[in-house]
Amino acid sequence: MQPFIDALASRVLVCDGAMGTMLYTRGVFINKSFDALNLTDPDLVARVHQEYVSAGADLVETNTFGANRIKLGSFGIAESLAAINAAGVAITRRVAADRAYVAGALGPLGLRIEPWGKISVDEARGYFREQAQALAAAGVDLFVLETFRDLNEMGAAIDAVRSVSDLPIVAQMTTEEDGSTLDGTPPERFAPEIERRGATVIGLNCAVGPAPMLETIERMAAVTTMTLSAQPNAGMPRDVEGRNIYLCSPEYMASYARRFVRHNVRIVGGCCGTTPEHIRQIKAAVGALAPGGKRPARSAVAGSTRLTVGPDPSASSGLPRATTSSDEPAERVEGVPREKKSRLARQMALGRFVTAVELRPPRGVDAGPAIERARALKIRGIDLVSIPDGRAGARLSALSLAVLVEQQAGIETLLHYSCRDRNLLGIESDLLGAHAMGLRNLLLLTGDPGRIGGYPDATAVFDVDSIGLTNVVARLNRGRDIGGQAIGSPTGFHFGVLVNPAMPILDEELRRFEYKVQAGAEFVVTRPVFNLRNFEQLLKRIETSRLPIVANVSVLESASHAEFLANEVPGLDVPGTIVDRMRAAETPERARAEGLAIAHELILGLKPMVAGLQLGMPARSDDVALVLLDDLR
Repeated sequence: MQPFIDALASRVLVCDGAMGTMLYTRGVFINKSFDALNLTDPDLVARVHQEYVSAGADLVETNTFGANRIKLGSFGIAESLAAINAAGVAITRRVAADRAYVAGALGPLGLRIEPWGKISVDEARGYFREQAQALAAAGVDLFVLETFRDLNEMGAAIDAVRSVSDLPIVAQMTTEEDGSTLDGTPPERFAPEIERRGATVIGLNCAVGPAPMLETIERMAAVTTMTLSAQPNAGMPRDVEGRNIYLCSPEYMASYARRFVRHNVRIVGGCCGTTPEHIRQIKAAVGALAPGGKRPARSAVAGSTRLTVGPDPSASSGLPRATTSSDEPAERVEGVPREKKSRLARQMALGRFVTAVELRPPRGVDAGPAIERARALKIRGIDLVSIPDGRAGARLSALSLAVLVEQQAGIETLLHYSCRDRNLLGIESDLLGAHAMGLRNLLLLTGDPGRIGGYPDATAVFDVDSIGLTNVVARLNRGRDIGGQAIGSPTGFHFGVLVNPAMPILDEELRRFEYKVQAGAEFVVTRPVFNLRNFEQLLKRIETSRLPIVANVSVLESASHAEFLANEVPGLDVPGTIVDRMRAAETPERARAEGLAIAHELILGLKPMVAGLQLGMPARSDDVALVLLDDLR
């Protein structure tokens, strides 16, 4: 066979179709590792490959889409990574023989990476490098990086492959019907960036059918001269008797393959739902076609060969190249000055002490009593109401209560906003809506796993954590969405982050805190403080951030309350001396008085060290809060 690059320059190549859905139709369900079949049932994998080769596929992908350490680890088989990848290549090579090229398939890690998740770009590169090394050592002809939703992660994968191999790279993103990636990055941005990173071919696969993919291909062709690839799904899946069935006919897919070729697409194939019959029809449709446009020319990039058509339009025009960073847009938008964001922001900027009282959302739809409490707190001089984002039963959402309180009680709120129940795009939509309704102060949290109680079917999402959330808000404040697209006027959120002085491994807490500071956090709120020594140790470690700190003081109600916090709530340090004091209070009245006294002592100890205090109160205890806040004055 001629070298892959020569073949790609001379004709349209047909890739295989869906491995996953083919295995699914043969009884392998999605709770199993498809990649492990390379070791446990290689004959089954070989039969699928054989069907595609017999259908005319020029390019066959190894059954290694999820064979990275993270995904294999979820099945407890990470130690078999090298063997699974090597076996995947061996099976494909045996079937392909001299009739098709063997493409080492790499998919995303399955975890968010920075700036949205806890995995750093360097760590992601390491995971991809490990798999790429195994595939390269086993003898692939090229690499296919596919179904990536995050441009940062795609960049890490390309870098990793380039660090171990000069073989061609086909880099394929997955998009929504509007052409943007699942994380909101438009093709006008991701195509030039993937070109800059050194891919040989830029493409799309999965998520959508042929028609919307064609529209996105047209947009990509308008901003890059690189050779393109297209592997759509066989339409959108339909649930038929409990199974996902893809209904695009082979003839329909083949008709779109011809259209793809008119826009500099040199690799066509299919993704989910695509069968050998689809590939046979696509092969027949494009086999007689000469590649459209100018003949591809070779140019060396990043130690490899990539295909371009014609000259680089920016090489001699003096025009700036596309942005070279997936984090920062080329155009800057002037953000809202801090002191103009909110009353709280102005007070903190001027160094004034601030006071807040926690106000929990009520059960049901009646927000009236909560709004009345907020009015009473405002009358007594409280600066703002802090509204936690809880999910204990059927409660009003924190965002809804914050809007009602600001509109009807006339006092600013600090909205606690957590990642737990929202995906990344939902977070972005929520925040834009909150800003449109007038909310400005945010406390950004990962969120604790829910105590589901009487809701056994309740689930958590955790698409991103608080580091990713901080980056989302910072980007909106710069006038950009998570995909880097302009949103018009920037948001003016004044946003803080949580830090816990009682974390058992304080270094890890501070490492995460530093990421949030780098993202642009403007103030800090602590978890409830019961141990002043812990707080003093934390203060010494974070004072270089120069962020205002609001300490959280929670009032104990009873001995059982103290024992619960000390023994059953992760991340709190309630000293034994405090628990003993609460146990010594023999009546409910004395217990409440002792809880108030402990809170009073903590307030006096914390006040000289912080920029403000937030009080967490027992239900219907505004009188207690007011007594404590009077002490502050």
